[in-house]
Amino acid sequence: MCIRDRYNGEIISYKISKRPILKQVLDMVKDATRKIKETKGIILHSDQGWQYQNRRYQELLKEKGIIQSMSRKGNCLDNAV
Repeated sequence: MCIRDRYNGEIISYKISKRPILKQVLDMVKDATRKIKETKGIILHSDQGWQYQNRRYQELLKEKGIIQSMSRKGNCLDNAV
């Protein structure tokens, strides 16, 4: 998993895991927010995976002032670059 800047394609943060776990996503966001000091108003887009719907993930984004954006259900084109 990675967080990529849509402006210039730069990989801001990434985490590798043998299986998807919540800690992987939370750590990735925390690493990204250490690199980007001013996170208020940043939009973070994802699909509707269980980890992005998790309360702890949503609270972390809210705490950092990050706006959560999710693709529509059943529409893979929302995630197309």
